Amino acid sequence: MEDEQIIGDASGAIKSISIFGATGSVGTSTLDLIRLAPEQYNIMVLTANSDAEKLAQLAIEFSADLAVIADAQCLPALDAALAGTGINIAGGADALVKAARIDSDWTMASIVGCAGLEPILTAIERGKTVALANKESLVSAGALMMAAVQKSGATLLPVDSEHNALFQCLAGASLDQVRRLTLTASGGPFRKFSAAEMQNVTPAQAVAHPNWSMGAKISVDSATMMNKGLEYIEAYHLFPVGLDKIEILVHPQSVIHSMVEYTDRSTIAQLGAPDMCIPIASALAWPKRMVTDCAPLNLVDIARLDFEAPDYDRFPSLRLAHDAIAQGGACPAILNAVNEVAVSAFLEERLGFTEIAQLCEKILSDYHPKTPHGLDDLLAIDSKARALAIEGIV
Repeated sequence: MEDEQIIGDASGAIKSISIFGATGSVGTSTLDLIRLAPEQYNIMVLTANSDAEKLAQLAIEFSADLAVIADAQCLPALDAALAGTGINIAGGADALVKAARIDSDWTMASIVGCAGLEPILTAIERGKTVALANKESLVSAGALMMAAVQKSGATLLPVDSEHNALFQCLAGASLDQVRRLTLTASGGPFRKFSAAEMQNVTPAQAVAHPNWSMGAKISVDSATMMNKGLEYIEAYHLFPVGLDKIEILVHPQSVIHSMVEYTDRSTIAQLGAPDMCIPIASALAWPKRMVTDCAPLNLVDIARLDFEAPDYDRFPSLRLAHDAIAQGGACPAILNAVNEVAVSAFLEERLGFTEIAQLCEKILSDYHPKTPHGLDDLLAIDSKARALAIEGIV
């Protein structure tokens, strides 16, 4: 029926939107979906890290109330680009947090890395709906974030394709009915590479994902399979069934995004084309569905679906992530922080591809802080882990 296409609440009211990370791949895809029915949305906040020109263009196009640039040095450029528009501007990390306090109905949290942690927590504390595309924050501060969700009554909607798939597969079911959660992984561009071949991988090779169009950092994470390791930690927090009930399965076609096996041995899988607009649309329209212009899934053309067990020897990031969440405490935050530094160094050709996991393992072995009990503790651990990682890069 036509009313099932409505975007917004049951009354058809316009949905107010904030997008943190509007110029990145997830933010851009979110805005592409909003362009399909712009009259259904009121854009309150758009943020970017440093691309003042693109942020200004988007703020003008969507008549945003506020545009925030995280890099305060770029604020003059944003001011010049939005002069005379009446759009409010702000710059710096504190401005991101203040923007997260604005009472929008739905917030897209897609700032890359741990820089998004404080704004996300602030948005959650408002008790509205937060679409989470920043896995690093949940990895580093999962217990803190989930406690904030429980306290505020916020709705946390996962946007990662795998977790969004699990969310859809679990609709109407309780977690005590779950026997197993399966996160699928494409295996990345080096699935068939030997350990020796991976020694010489270049940044250009690592960012060329065979299925997905993503930013450089997440593309490298996919290539090392750290991305899947971080998603394993995410799943542990989002769907608390226990580590022994979560597994990773390599599925090169990226058609099945995740599966849930129930206690009666029935397995439900979510399928779709490898297009981030699909899980974003699921979160944007939830609890309804929306019409998109995404390509349909054609199983006849795909013809086959393949599956493999992950190789923990060639992709040690998977083991590091499993061990980090099993040990708990500060370990996931340390892993995330060091990986961010290592990936950045690899992209700048200051670190080899296989040295990313090696550096993570070394810092995890050497640095043993006390269990964090709040945001300040986590940020201090994150900062120290990054400093140790920088020192460890020759």
